[in-house]
Amino acid sequence: MKQEGEKQKLQLVELEELRQDAYENARLYKERTKAYHDKQLFRKEFHVGQKVLLYNSRFRLFPSKLMSQSYGPYTITRVFPHGALEVHNPKENQTFKVNGHRAKPYLEMDFEPRDEDMALQSVQYAALSRALESQSEELKRISPE
Repeated sequence: MKQEGEKQKLQLVELEELRQDAYENARLYKERTKAYHDKQLFRKEFHVGQKVLLYNSRFRLFPSKLMSQSYGPYTITRVFPHGALEVHNPKENQTFKVNGHRAKPYLEMDFEPRDEDMALQSVQYAALSRALESQSEELKRISPE
């Protein structure tokens, strides 16, 4: 009986050591994962006068892939130290406060419209002629001369 009691105590000690090792491995994994994740993040810094887009965080029953998930652009009128932004909507002439996590910088690009016409008929003709050439080459390869 004494031997069985000692054996059970030894098994409990081994089990406790395995549990401690598993706990330590999980802690190390979490630390490494957090360090990797934090390294990938970049801090958004906003300044007054900058244009931003606001993310639409409302729940939708039927989300559409093609609908824009952002609204804007809005102009920042004030930046608070805790990360909030005061933005101005020039379309409706209203100012309101939003969380800085909902904002992303708006990149303005000047697009020059092109008045370039391309003849669709010539494109179709080129594609058709290539197809006919490949078919004639195929026929030549298959048929004996």
